[in-house]
Parts: sequence; C-alpha cells; structure tokens
Amino acid sequence: MGAHIPRLAVTAGEPAGIGAELLIHLAASPLAADLVAITDRALLERAAVRCGMRIELADDDGSPQQQRRPGTLRLRQIPLAVAEVPGQPDPRNAHHVLATLAEAADGCMAGRYDAVVTAPLQKSSINDAGIRFSGHTEFFAERAHADVVMMLASPELRVALATTHLPLAAVSAAITRESLARTLRIVHAELQRKFGLADPRIAVLGLNPHAGENGHLGHEEIDTLIPVLEALRREGMQLLGPLPADTAFVPAQRRHYDAVLAMYHDQALPVLKSEAFDRTVNLTLGLPFIRTSVDHGTALDLAGTGRADPASLLAAATMALALVQRRNETRGVRNE
Repeated sequence: MGAHIPRLAVTAGEPAGIGAELLIHLAASPLAADLVAITDRALLERAAVRCGMRIELADDDGSPQQQRRPGTLRLRQIPLAVAEVPGQPDPRNAHHVLATLAEAADGCMAGRYDAVVTAPLQKSSINDAGIRFSGHTEFFAERAHADVVMMLASPELRVALATTHLPLAAVSAAITRESLARTLRIVHAELQRKFGLADPRIAVLGLNPHAGENGHLGHEEIDTLIPVLEALRREGMQLLGPLPADTAFVPAQRRHYDAVLAMYHDQALPVLKSEAFDRTVNLTLGLPFIRTSVDHGTALDLAGTGRADPASLLAAATMALALVQRRNETRGVRNE
C-alpha cells in the first residue's frame, strides 16, 4: 500500500463570518492533504454557492487517502443550531462552534487527525451566549491540559507572546518570574522541535518604553525580566534582552535572533501583520498536537460576498502540513 497523505482537521469558525468560504477556497487548492472539514454540511454548501464554486463533500469515515482531488472535502458533521446570516453572528450557534473545536482537539489527541487548522471565530458571540471564552489558544490549552504559548509566524519573522488576550491594565501583574520562565522554556523547546533549530536565539522585549530605562520608566524589567533571563542563560539558552520594543525589529537586530517574545498582544503583532498579513500563521506552542490558524478575524463585512482572501488559511494549512512532515521525519515515521 502506498503512502497516505496527512489528515488535517479544519474548523470553519464563526458561521456568520468568512470561515466557511475560506474552506471552500482551501478545498479548491492542490494542497496534498486529506482535508476534513469539521462543521455543518449545509453551511459549506451555501458558502460554495456564494463563492461561485463547486465542492464535493463526502462523510469522513477515517480511512487513509493516498491523494486528494482539488475541489473535494471530507466532512465531520457538526450541525448548526440555526442557519447563518452572513455578517450577523448568532449566539445560538456558540455551542456548534465549541463542538467543532472539541472534535478537532480530541480527534488529534486520539490520532484521528494529524493536525488542526482553524478559521476565525467571533469571541463576543460565544460570550454573548453566556459562555466564558477568551480564544482558540486558551480553549485548546484547557482541553489538552497543557501550558501553551501563542506564536505568530511569517516566512521572515516569528513572534511569541508572554500574555495573550488580556486588557492592557492586567498585563504587568500577569507576567511573573514563574510564568515568564515557563513561557521561554516552551518557546525554546518548540523552536527546536517544530522548526529544527538546535540552539534557538530568542529576543525578549521589555514591557516598558525603552525596556524600563534602568528603572526610570518602570521596574518590571529589573524585578522580573532580567532575573529570569539571567537564570535561563545559565541553563544554556541564548536570550537577548530585554530589548526596547521600538528598535527590536529593525533589520540590524533581526540578524541576531530566530524569534521574539513580546510581553503583550499588541506590542509586536502590528509589526508582523503590517509586513506579512496574508502570509502570517497563528500557531499554538506546547500542545500535544499541531494547531495552526489564520492571523485575522471573521471579516463580517465581507461575509457572504465570496470575496474573502484565502491566503492566510492556505498558509496555515501549508504550515500545518510542513510541521506534520517534520514531526514524522524526526520520529522516523512514514505515512503508510
């Protein structure tokens, strides 16, 4: 029997957003992966009509595939509570969205899928349903009982986050010596494991302007960041910083590191997204499975038009496929 292609579970995210339309475009690509859409069949069929494209859907029976024809998707049916209205999220579909994520995570951990790729969801709609929810990253971490780190990566730059979806006023208290050391250890290990970097170099940004200016603009660097960096350097990690965020991304600095650890969500991501919005992939480090995602939101204003750009979802699926192949090579595993 010949080699089979990796199985990627793909969730459609917010039904009223562009996720289902992006899945239709992904299915049309020649990506050499067995794509299993975890969503509602009728949602995908309506999305295909809106995109003016044909899609062939087959219920997923879990059997391996040696190849996939463009325009085909396998389906793990998770029904909607109510039919979507493009651009208008309905909290009644919140449980549908969470069920797709649970199936993707549980399926990866059970070996049914090789990786999960997620389309964007609407966090506010889930919270409006009375369900406390802060994002994909936190959901998968809880589901897998894992300490995780959010990283966004483009071909030119990798940025990990010490904190994720927190109000700015809560960031300083959330960064402790223990949490920072744990985050850096995860980033270091995953750069080795997922990206094949034997001795990764990580640039750590300061929390305050000018990295605290020797305590004149804040004490977090002196009290928390510097002691952690010094301790981890003694363990053998290559760590730069804490660096002032306003100069850390200039070309002269980039030559000296393989990844950046930013202290909060908006400290570094605007740089990355302004440079490579359609080529940036969100991935979750520290999970027992591979998870990648688009780097953008639900684009409710574009939903239903069929004009949403699928480049980021294609980049996410391509990265997931590459990470699966690298993992298998490291383990000496051959898909067969």
